[in-house]
Amino acid sequence: METKILIPVNDSPTTQQTIEDVITYKEKFPLQLVLLHVINDQLAYRMIPDFQIEMVRENAEKAARQRLEELAKKLEEAGFSIELRLEFGAPRRVIPRIANEEEFQLLVIGRKVKSGEIRDVLFGSVANYVLHNVKCPVLLF
Repeated sequence: METKILIPVNDSPTTQQTIEDVITYKEKFPLQLVLLHVINDQLAYRMIPDFQIEMVRENAEKAARQRLEELAKKLEEAGFSIELRLEFGAPRRVIPRIANEEEFQLLVIGRKVKSGEIRDVLFGSVANYVLHNVKCPVLLF
């Protein structure tokens, strides 16, 4: 059975570093990876008039697809085969749901360098939440 690895990504420097780390240690990973970008539509739309929501959503989706394709190209050039996934919702909820329901064997996620344990406890972070809510092992970069 092929090992299923999920890598949640966004447009942050943390994601860029995570992808570079995966490439650096590529001999440790199977060649098939799934990149997941979750567009957080939980907060942003509250401030937007109803008649503009669809336009904003389409632009967010277009930007996310472009980012996914850029990251996939980088990984493909390193020899990986990539499946792209794009979802809408709260990343801290969507990532564990997909990882658990689709029975991934490993989740690889980056953590912001500047965030600390106290900040994570008080405010939480997506990586911290995911770490504690998935059934599979998590590789935290």
